[in-house]
Amino acid sequence: MLDLAIDVRRGAFHLQVDCRFASEWTVIFGPSGAGKSTLLRLLAGLDTPSRKGPNRARVAFDDQLLTDSPLGLTLKPGPRKWERKTSFVTQQSALFPHLTVAANVAYGLPWLGGDADREQAVEAALELVGASSLIARRPGDLSGGEAQRVALARALAPLPRLLLLDEPFSALDGAASDALIARLQIWLKEHSVQTILATHDATDALATAAEVVQLREGRLVAQGPAIEVLAAERERLTLRLKPL
Repeated sequence: MLDLAIDVRRGAFHLQVDCRFASEWTVIFGPSGAGKSTLLRLLAGLDTPSRKGPNRARVAFDDQLLTDSPLGLTLKPGPRKWERKTSFVTQQSALFPHLTVAANVAYGLPWLGGDADREQAVEAALELVGASSLIARRPGDLSGGEAQRVALARALAPLPRLLLLDEPFSALDGAASDALIARLQIWLKEHSVQTILATHDATDALATAAEVVQLREGRLVAQGPAIEVLAAERERLTLRLKPL
């Protein structure tokens, strides 16, 4: 369970989100510029509120307070293991170009005891995302969709408690994206990983049958089941697919 109280300005843009994400799979839905990526970066601790103005960002996960500061998302002293329990996948794969796929996926696994355990974790993660055949390649030899699969495998291999996904399926076609989401939902449920997916694509949100948080111009305008929050989007997509 993720509790948020965020009030942050970025120039003229103002992000205000005060809510609770209690679902195993939550979709943050909205158009470009709605604040989806900014929100995820704040949750991941990759972005910090400016010292100017009344900025604040309070985040708690499973009743563990991660931050309650106007100066940024810094961990409270003590729970250092949290740093290994959050994974973040962006639209850009951000793979290390000089490492093989196997080495990229293994990068977040230094805590595993031996090479055999790391190899097993790498192989399992790549198999989950349908990228086992890529294990010996380097990022320069991958397509955009392949690189995104590898980035996702790297995020899953450490068995995070919280998974943040920022448009991670944009380089995959519809059928491939739907198949991958279906496999992921099963695996994430089995491993009790709370997942937050940011997307502007209503089909991604509807395919998950998840809770949807709808953002518009930095404000939360709706929250609830996808079939309810995205009813208008669903109708629009249905009409678009009807034969002329």
